[in-house]
Amino acid sequence: MHRSRIIAVASSIACLIAAAFVSGTFAPSADASSAPTRYVVLAQDAGSAHALATRLKALGASVKRVNTDIGLVTVTSKDANFRSRAGRLSGVYGVARDQSIGHAPKAKPIAVPRGAAATLAKQAAKKKPPTPGTGPSDPLDTQLWGMSMINAGKAHAITLGSKKVRVGIMDTGVDASHPDLHANFDYGLSRNFVTDMADIDGATCEHPELGCKDPVGEDDDGHGTHVAGTIAAAMNGFGVSGVAPNVDIVEVRAGQDSGYFFLQPTVDALTYSADAGIDVVNMSFYVDPWLYNCLGGAPEDTPEQAAEQNVIITAMNRALKYAHDRKVTLVAASGNENSDLANPPDDFSSPDYGTDPHQRTIDNATCVNLPTENPYVIGVDALGPSGKKSDFSNYTTEPGSGEVDLSAPGGWFRDGFGTPSFRTNGNLILSTYPHNVGLAEGTIDADGNVTPAGAALGVQKVCPATPDPGADACGYYQFLQGTSMASPHAAGVAALAVSRHGHTMGKFGFAMAPDAVLALMQKTATDHACPPGGVQSYTQEGRDDSYTATCVGTTAFNGFYGAGIVNAYGVVK
Repeated sequence: MHRSRIIAVASSIACLIAAAFVSGTFAPSADASSAPTRYVVLAQDAGSAHALATRLKALGASVKRVNTDIGLVTVTSKDANFRSRAGRLSGVYGVARDQSIGHAPKAKPIAVPRGAAATLAKQAAKKKPPTPGTGPSDPLDTQLWGMSMINAGKAHAITLGSKKVRVGIMDTGVDASHPDLHANFDYGLSRNFVTDMADIDGATCEHPELGCKDPVGEDDDGHGTHVAGTIAAAMNGFGVSGVAPNVDIVEVRAGQDSGYFFLQPTVDALTYSADAGIDVVNMSFYVDPWLYNCLGGAPEDTPEQAAEQNVIITAMNRALKYAHDRKVTLVAASGNENSDLANPPDDFSSPDYGTDPHQRTIDNATCVNLPTENPYVIGVDALGPSGKKSDFSNYTTEPGSGEVDLSAPGGWFRDGFGTPSFRTNGNLILSTYPHNVGLAEGTIDADGNVTPAGAALGVQKVCPATPDPGADACGYYQFLQGTSMASPHAAGVAALAVSRHGHTMGKFGFAMAPDAVLALMQKTATDHACPPGGVQSYTQEGRDDSYTATCVGTTAFNGFYGAGIVNAYGVVK
């Protein structure tokens, strides 16, 4: 797994990770040297995408995907000069090499999730949703210190969220069979925009009948399932409950099994979210292969790498604006590099796919971390149980620049120095965990029991007295930390805001303007001052001086907390 790519950080306890993929294999190409290369071509004008696709076909390219909302055409070509030839076409903004994908046998996709959608919808309709004030908790909620920090219990006495509100989980998938997620999972609207890649997702193809494309409701990484649980795990008398435990969960998958997020599936997931009427989208990742995308590239990048970044920036900005303009509130993790986003250090990790990374000089004037630094996105920092900024969390020394808008519980393993809680799992965020991932990681055995290794990591198993038809008999839960865990707390609060204050907005249906959601969240956030003297050192927790961070700003708005800690009760009272 590449959880650093998806902005989650494992605890200091060593995780046991094992490859455990079954069913089918990727068919190798007959001649790797003759395999076509995959490209994304961005049109100057989104409306000209189909015309551009026709001209790319005339160049001998095979068109795989056309996104007319932002003007992105995905093609493959064996022509070594395709990039330069396509770049010379009129109406082309730029051409970038896309990731290569494993060759899979062609097969007609089966409609298992879609076929089950009607039955599952009828089952869900028969269930009486919990009423506000009957909580505030499910049994494991006593371990969710983050919910107390954001006043979720008080909010739940007013509303648990509305079924009219749809929250998009743009991640590695969602385990819809988890008994704490199944009741809220929307099979009909959910989509997977990625295809498994042999070089990074494992040497096996789990679903050859689907062309190596996982069906919706499956998560082979666990990250997306954890995020979904924090946002909307059901309040059903067992396990955990989410910030908005009655809203609709929609999987809009853009992440590979391995945790990489590439351009085409990410923009497709964004524009689909807008067209499908999704109200809030959580994005706990950055767009691979560049930690920072720089207009014109960093000085050390090649011309081709610079062109690729230009395409990523423009395409992402178009897609994010498209979603924002269609009433989608966009929430993102600020990142786990313990960096000042206003003065970013050199990047040593990019590109993280396709070729070896190299040292890059990052100029804040031309380089951005996407999606969090886009102006239409709510950037969220991570906090530990003490309320301190987590040592790994990014921050900014230019508060108000839009890099850090709010803060939320994200976990911090080293919090509580000098107390029994120091370096314990309880400092992390507990949420839903797929059974299949636990088997792969060795935290769950073949009989469904938590292994000693799993117990050391705090993995827990809960079996409801009355199983939910269509869901697994038992649910599992794991602890994680990261700005990935902070962002869904904020997304859940946004969902409560829309639930409470949304209204019918013409062609957009039941919705709330994203700018109004942000304004309400910032107005009601719990103010938090910078640490005394403005400097936060983490040396006593065992970190070196590179982690020391400077907080700039006022109690009302600063570079560690933004406008404050998200407040679920504040947005609904």
